[in-house]
Amino acid sequence: MTLSKRAAIVAWTLQLIACAILGQTLFFKFSAAPESVFIFTRLGMEPWGRIGSGVAELVCCVLLLVPRTAILGALGVVGVMAGALLSHVTTLGVVVQDDGGLLFALACVVMACAAGVIWLRRAEWLLTVRRLTQRGVRAA
Repeated sequence: MTLSKRAAIVAWTLQLIACAILGQTLFFKFSAAPESVFIFTRLGMEPWGRIGSGVAELVCCVLLLVPRTAILGALGVVGVMAGALLSHVTTLGVVVQDDGGLLFALACVVMACAAGVIWLRRAEWLLTVRRLTQRGVRAA
């Protein structure tokens, strides 16, 4: 199933926005920037939570940039961002270290982009699920 030209442009725009934001945060996570260390210390997950979430975001970015796996990347992003947003709402607060809510807002933007990709590529997702279940049935 292929997307219309317009839908493909919108999907790729959303994918690139999500990757740009996630890619930027990877530097801070992997370099142990003070703000990242503060966040994950507050969550009781420093350093492994910081590194693990960075790896998960990196994998999601790669998946988002490969047309065949973009839907899987978007699903992964929804999972990672759900954790980030839940952490903000329950523990960190919307404003972290006087950032004016920037990290929270970026997480919301990335979540919205991923949701848009999932919606636009939903036919691809259904096709992928069918293929995987058919392979599973044949293997059994």
